[in-house]
Amino acid sequence: MAAAAAAAVGGPQPPQAEVPAPGLALDKAATAAHLKAALSRPDNRAGAEELQALLERVLSAERPLAAAADGEEAAAAGGGGGPGAAEEEALEWCKCLLAGGGGYDEFCAAVRAYDPAALCGLVWTANFVAYRCRTCGISPCMSLCAECFHQGDHTGHDFNMFRSQAGGACDCGDSNVMRESGFCKRHQIKSSSNIPCVPKDLLMMSEFVLPRFIFCLIQYLREGYNEPAADVPSEKDLNKVLQLLEPQISFLEDLTKMGGAMRSVLTQVLTNQQNYKDLTSGLGENACARKSHEKYLIALKSSGLTYPEDKLVYGIQEPSAGASTLAVQGFASAAGTLGQLDSSDEEDQDGSQGLGKRKRVKLSSNTKDQSIMDVLEHKSFLEELLFWTIKYEFPQKMVTFLLNMLPDQEYKVAFTKTFVQHYAFIMKTLKKSHESDTMSNRIVHISVQLFSNEELARQVTEECQLLDIMVTVLLYMMESCLIKSELQDEENSLHVVVNCGEALLKNNTYWPLVSDFINILSHQSVAKRFLEDHGLLVTWMNFVSFFQGMNLNKRELNEHVEFESQTYYAAFAAELEACAQPMWGLLSHCKVRETQEYTRNVVRYCLEALQDWFDAINFVDEPAPNQVTFHLPLHRYYAMFLSKAVKCQELDLDSVLPDQEMLMKLMIHPLQIQASLAEIHSNMWVRNGLQIKGQAMTYVQSHFCNSMIDPDIYLLQVCASRLDPDYFISSVFERFKVVDLLTMASQHQNTVLDAEHERSMLEGALTFLVILLSLRLHLGMSDDEILRAEMVAQLCMNDRTHSSLLDLIPENPNPKSGIIPGSYSFESVLSAVADFKAPVFEPGGSMQQGMYTPKAEVWDHEFDPVMVILRTVYRRDVQSAMDRYTAFLKQSGKFPGNPWPPYKKRTPLHPSYKGLMRLLHCKTLHIVLFTLLYKILMDHQNLSEHVLCMVLYLIELGLENSAEEESDEEASACGPERCHDSWFPGSNLVSNMRHFINYVRVRVPETAPEVKRDSLASTSSDSLGSLQSSRRPKVLQRENSGTAQVFSLVAERRKKFQEIINRSNSEANQVVRPKTSSKWSAPGSAPQLTTAILEIKESILSLLIKLHHKLSGKQNSYYPPWLDDIEILIQPEIPKYSHGDGITAVERILLKAALQSRMNKRIIEEICRKVTPPVPPKKITAAEKKTLDKEERRQKARERQQKLLAEFASRQKSFMETAMDVDSPESDIPMEITTAEPQVSEAVYDCVICGQSGPSSEDRPTGLVVLLQASSVLGQCRDNIEPKKLPISEEEQIYPWDTCAAVHDVRLSLLQRYFKDSSCLLAVSIGWEGGVYVQTCGHTLHIDCHKSYMESLRNDQVLQGFSVDKGEFTCPLCRQFANSVLPCYPGSNVENHLWQRPSNKSIQDLIKEVEELQGRPGAFPSETNLSKEMESVMKDIKNTTQKKYRDYSKTPGSPDNDFLFMYSVARTNLELELIHRGGNLCSGGASTAGKRSCLNQLFHVLALHMRLYSIDSEYNPWRKLTQLLEEMSSQLGNEEQQPEVPILYHDVTSLLLIQILMMPQPLHKDHFTCIVKVLFTLLYTQGLVALSVKCNEEDRSAWKHTGALKKNTCDAEKSYEVLLSFVISELSKGKLYHEEGTQECATIIPVAWSPESMEKYLQDFCLPFLRITSLLQHHLFGEDLPSCQEEEEFSVLSSCLGLLPTFYQTEHPFISASCLDWPVPAFDIISQWCFEINSFTERHAEQGKALLIQESKWKLPHLLQLPENYNTIFQYYHRKTCSVCTKVPKDPAVCLVCGTFVCLKGLCCKQQSYCECVLHSQNCGAGTGIFLLINASVIIIIRGHRFCLWGSVYLDAHGEEDRDLRRGKPLYICKERYKVLEQQWISHTFDHINKRWGPHYNGL
Repeated sequence: MAAAAAAAVGGPQPPQAEVPAPGLALDKAATAAHLKAALSRPDNRAGAEELQALLERVLSAERPLAAAADGEEAAAAGGGGGPGAAEEEALEWCKCLLAGGGGYDEFCAAVRAYDPAALCGLVWTANFVAYRCRTCGISPCMSLCAECFHQGDHTGHDFNMFRSQAGGACDCGDSNVMRESGFCKRHQIKSSSNIPCVPKDLLMMSEFVLPRFIFCLIQYLREGYNEPAADVPSEKDLNKVLQLLEPQISFLEDLTKMGGAMRSVLTQVLTNQQNYKDLTSGLGENACARKSHEKYLIALKSSGLTYPEDKLVYGIQEPSAGASTLAVQGFASAAGTLGQLDSSDEEDQDGSQGLGKRKRVKLSSNTKDQSIMDVLEHKSFLEELLFWTIKYEFPQKMVTFLLNMLPDQEYKVAFTKTFVQHYAFIMKTLKKSHESDTMSNRIVHISVQLFSNEELARQVTEECQLLDIMVTVLLYMMESCLIKSELQDEENSLHVVVNCGEALLKNNTYWPLVSDFINILSHQSVAKRFLEDHGLLVTWMNFVSFFQGMNLNKRELNEHVEFESQTYYAAFAAELEACAQPMWGLLSHCKVRETQEYTRNVVRYCLEALQDWFDAINFVDEPAPNQVTFHLPLHRYYAMFLSKAVKCQELDLDSVLPDQEMLMKLMIHPLQIQASLAEIHSNMWVRNGLQIKGQAMTYVQSHFCNSMIDPDIYLLQVCASRLDPDYFISSVFERFKVVDLLTMASQHQNTVLDAEHERSMLEGALTFLVILLSLRLHLGMSDDEILRAEMVAQLCMNDRTHSSLLDLIPENPNPKSGIIPGSYSFESVLSAVADFKAPVFEPGGSMQQGMYTPKAEVWDHEFDPVMVILRTVYRRDVQSAMDRYTAFLKQSGKFPGNPWPPYKKRTPLHPSYKGLMRLLHCKTLHIVLFTLLYKILMDHQNLSEHVLCMVLYLIELGLENSAEEESDEEASACGPERCHDSWFPGSNLVSNMRHFINYVRVRVPETAPEVKRDSLASTSSDSLGSLQSSRRPKVLQRENSGTAQVFSLVAERRKKFQEIINRSNSEANQVVRPKTSSKWSAPGSAPQLTTAILEIKESILSLLIKLHHKLSGKQNSYYPPWLDDIEILIQPEIPKYSHGDGITAVERILLKAALQSRMNKRIIEEICRKVTPPVPPKKITAAEKKTLDKEERRQKARERQQKLLAEFASRQKSFMETAMDVDSPESDIPMEITTAEPQVSEAVYDCVICGQSGPSSEDRPTGLVVLLQASSVLGQCRDNIEPKKLPISEEEQIYPWDTCAAVHDVRLSLLQRYFKDSSCLLAVSIGWEGGVYVQTCGHTLHIDCHKSYMESLRNDQVLQGFSVDKGEFTCPLCRQFANSVLPCYPGSNVENHLWQRPSNKSIQDLIKEVEELQGRPGAFPSETNLSKEMESVMKDIKNTTQKKYRDYSKTPGSPDNDFLFMYSVARTNLELELIHRGGNLCSGGASTAGKRSCLNQLFHVLALHMRLYSIDSEYNPWRKLTQLLEEMSSQLGNEEQQPEVPILYHDVTSLLLIQILMMPQPLHKDHFTCIVKVLFTLLYTQGLVALSVKCNEEDRSAWKHTGALKKNTCDAEKSYEVLLSFVISELSKGKLYHEEGTQECATIIPVAWSPESMEKYLQDFCLPFLRITSLLQHHLFGEDLPSCQEEEEFSVLSSCLGLLPTFYQTEHPFISASCLDWPVPAFDIISQWCFEINSFTERHAEQGKALLIQESKWKLPHLLQLPENYNTIFQYYHRKTCSVCTKVPKDPAVCLVCGTFVCLKGLCCKQQSYCECVLHSQNCGAGTGIFLLINASVIIIIRGHRFCLWGSVYLDAHGEEDRDLRRGKPLYICKERYKVLEQQWISHTFDHINKRWGPHYNGL
């Protein structure tokens, strides 16, 4: 019994020698019963003592480890063979004692009966498949096991299936985590009420035994642990100890599974402090125990959160570490709350322990709680168990045990507190661990169960300082990997940042901590505490500042970096997880006005931290050049809390904003990032490698953008709205390094930018301004509007699938934020803006998914280029959006040309941000706009259409957002001449637009054209009137004009900035840096500048009008529209202006300008009235010249292309005919030329390699490109119409008995049992399985050309996907896959026509001719190239299939085998073609299958080889068919050898092929018809015999009688009744009909046979033969197949084959017998045939009968039918065990042809280096396998040595695949896709249609 029970627990069997005698076992039970009785007495002291003594003895920790007495080797725990047994024994005792003398199993059952199972609590480990329902979940971490999920009702919910990453537990029944409506049936009832109370004595023993047992376990753990030498746990030792303890821990785990009653006992034991104290303190006398206790104390020592001595830590440096108790003054009060500082009771136990207990601690200045830093102290078993669990790095078994206890509420609280107490220690261990990944998962597995519960989290936060602990631990963790920041001031920086190259960050080791932190912050009560606690906020900001400025990039200026660091992954992940996600968590609780205080707190400490940061990096006013960091979490915290304050809490923005100086500093770094983005896209950072592009992309990518770029832009918007606009604008252009470009002069020198980068940087600067001014994400849009804008932007770039949209739309990263992906708002917005395009299936095309595409009105009104630019990761997506927009406008007829991005109206600004619009109304911007318009008009270099587009966009934004006080300005502005001080009079764009600027002074290089001009040339008509300074003193007074002006503005701003900053700074003069410090121009390259003055005489309005002329290419093209239609000024929204190009944009702007002010309107009219002087002599400008050149070049290219195409077209014509033009009738098969052509011509072939045409000849043969493949598709035909279903339960199984292959196999083996082997091999066809199918693309090539082509492929290194060594190649013309070349037989067509003429010979003559021709020996043609090729292709055909599919003969290698194989190849190809035509020939000739057939050539090759084997004329079945043999008796006389197969058992179609292939080719049509007629008589007789066997005795005698009466009528031979009665009477002579009566009735269901049904039966019996024969005739003689109705197929085919006499009348119902044409008297030959049967049935009546009934009606082959819902497949198969290795496979797969379950890639089922899938594909499909991968929902195709992923036939509700079930949404069968798959299988086109093939090396 002991052994059995031990096995049941999963412990190892004890060695035989040590099994105690059965008597002992009884003894145990007796002892247990006795003790139980003793303990039940009221005075049970004696019993208790006795039990203690027994337990002492049994559980003594000494015995198992006695052998290793010195305790050092305790870890080995070998103990000389004994320990295993001793522990078994101990476990046995425990079980016996628990059961109190009864059986342990009965005890378990008894305890289970008292289980109030309200919670499921099932614990699972990684990779388990679980479910999550968002509709039912309260916590985002809620999960359900599959059973609870399927038992609950979740129809219509938003749920998904997922594979657990870290493990988890089922929450069913826990109303804290999920809504009760989602509970399953088992956990719905709160069952505690009706469960009886647990009887006291049931669990009494457990209460005594378990404490000792657990203590024993703890001692083992103590003893096994050796403090590792160099802080590296020796994992081997730990694992050994754990293996040893496996049975004990399993035993505990089993106890937890007994249900609630046992759990509460365990809870008592684990949490009882008294028990623990008693057991652990009474150690005095026991040496071994003392030793283990010492080890425990050593292990404890390292548990405090002591800082490593050498690290740099800010804050208090503690005094010496001498004293044993460390007095920490400032923290005493806080520490008191935990009450664990005072370690008196530990000191009592062991005085030595206090010393050195606390190492020297360097405290962080912000730690609140000394106890966090302290050594741990344990008061209960639970605490110490958890301690060892951590020490041993979370062994899975222990974790599962601890989690299994969680349904017990009391335990849950105790455990959570213990976990928090050990939190710091856990993280410390994690940091050191080697297996940090596994460990992280196990930690989160536990913590997610504890912290998801709000009530619990709140309790622990209040009682155990959870938040303090977490923040401190996080800080401690990060402090171990800090480095000095190099941002800004490398030498003197005091700032430290995390080092992203450290393992801690690279491997995401901090993940479990952060994940817990985010989890508890999702609870409102916890987050509130955090936001109220100022000390915590300070600490937290301190933590965030470690990430501020991490991963700094420095621009490489000279050579490319050697090593591209990939640290940026770690940096972005760290900012998102450690900074942004907690931020979103906090923000989600700041939604209402009452929470204003929280925001103020965060903002306050955030600003303080920022100020500290600016001080630490020594920041003054200029960012250091060529540096950028993408990580500014402090800025982003500040920005997001500001945004929330204004949006949700109605806070006054100004009350939380700092002073101007701080704002100026705040804007610098985010602006630096924006400028760097432009630099990176301009390839200025190219020497830093690809990773810098990666950073720029990640920064805007959908998962990061709302925590990165969005807050940055928002912060810049806030700064812009509060700072001086001129300052801001000039800062922008300076940051983007394009200040020097903004000059009126045609040439300039840029000291900071190379010329090639100027244009893209200018575009970048303007685009940034447009985004800054038009983005409203945080400035007044509601959440739904934001969602809509995001969705529109994504859809405009490309059509999207539902899941990619969910992924691309930046969700709020905190799952509790309310915008859940897939929530209602998402779906409703999606249906409002997009149309669903269902997945389409182009045959042979790629599988498409269901896509969403924008509605027309979205393109019309909502397409927003600004949003698109902001959200594109790749620049090409912007282009893609514009292309789609253009296409929409063309299609809807709104605009034919190339449109410009449309101008979109914006959501109104929130009043707090009104100041932002001042940017549009500041002189600096107006000067920039004016200059750029002028430069564009003058065609200066480096300006693009994009620049113009953005300039116009800014002007339009300014007009849309103009200030109201325009009217009074009109009055003041009437004397524009007064303003000598500046370019523009005021700051309002509306009035500045009309302001004329006459002269501008510019600084130009001496080389500039402006300087060289002779002063006389300055006539007024010259728009470049350059006047030297000496000429016009008046102009000189204009100090600030032109670019000098913009420049001085920048200089002024700088002065202003310096003033602000240095107000308090005594050494102000030193700080002002020389301006050039930030420029890095090469020394000595500074150009000589001189001043020139330009005469401009333009205003913005006049420039716009001239631009209009320039863009339209016509003079005076602009005419103010309001002059014709005054209405225009009243209703401005005119649709005609909303879409269009630059011209439309200019018109729209002028119209808006006129609308805004009467002055502007008047000036526009004036400008238009003056006939504009001709634009400077219209030289073709460079740009236009370019376009003209382009046009010409294009034209030429087009012509060239046309020529090439024409040439190619003629070459391809033949290809097109054969490949594409599926439906045209077959006029052009190269072999056949229609009878209309009288001249004698040979068939001509084109070689697709050398391009020559010519006939195929003996010495230079031409061949068809073919693909040979083995196929078992035919073998999969079944005889029932219902397709087989894929089994989805144990009951359903598929047996292959009724497949075509199986039936043919049985038949052949039956024949081979009784008949002569060689004769058997002529009586059937093989190839139902593993037959060779030959297909061609229809292209021909010279065989010698092909050989050189293969040679070149062999030398070509890059080829993959097919193996040239196996002869594989792709057709040189159409690239179709192929592996052989089938030679074309030379021959002129003319003989064909001669041969086809019908002759009038009688059938008897023809029969003789046939026999004669067959008798001629077939000499193989002389050794020509052609014959060699024919031989080699025959070899290829043989090697295509496996040996087992070729050799059926009993004597290996007999020629009969080859003979059988060759005619079967023909049979296979004909049968397959029939299947491709749908199983019948009703559709007639124009079918795709015949289009590219190579049967004709194949026949030649086969016939040539068949003729080598002459059948001895004795055995030629032809004689049996056409002659009456005299001496029948003598044939049967020789009994000793096996007889030949009776002719009635022969397969007629096989006979046909043998007869035809034995004839010399080309065949005469007459001979063909003759053979068919003769064989038809045999077939018909077989039909009659089968019919006679099928019916019962009465029917037979009745028919025998009626037929006999008509026997003497004239056409008796053509009456089925007569023939049937004759057959019956002949066969009655034998025993065929005899053995009936009893068992026969059971098998044949009596059918009432009417003449009609008999006629139908006979026709159906003969049809398959007629179909194959017609196909053969069609291929051999090129005759078309007639099309017909299904019911007349028989008559049409028989007349087409010449079986029906031509004069046959079709009035009366058609009778099949009328086709008979007997070569010899029917009755004689029939009786001869029946005689053979009778002599066989003498001995074997049963088999004789079985062989006669042939199943002729095979249905088309189908794949297995799949269930509607994928889940049914998944649930059954993903846990199913493999029948071969009986394990649950890691990658299960199922064959869709036969339903076999296999292990993909499983080494367990490998046979001779072939993995199971590959093996199965060879056995089931002769090398073709179709498998459904259960865990991925994908179908994989194996074809020979290659495989490909085909795609999935299961799609979700949005028409998408879910590969690898990542999303886990419900999937439904897509019937169209499955049909496509089945079609490709049947038509053998996997190789052609699927493109991505790779070798599988037999490893699947």
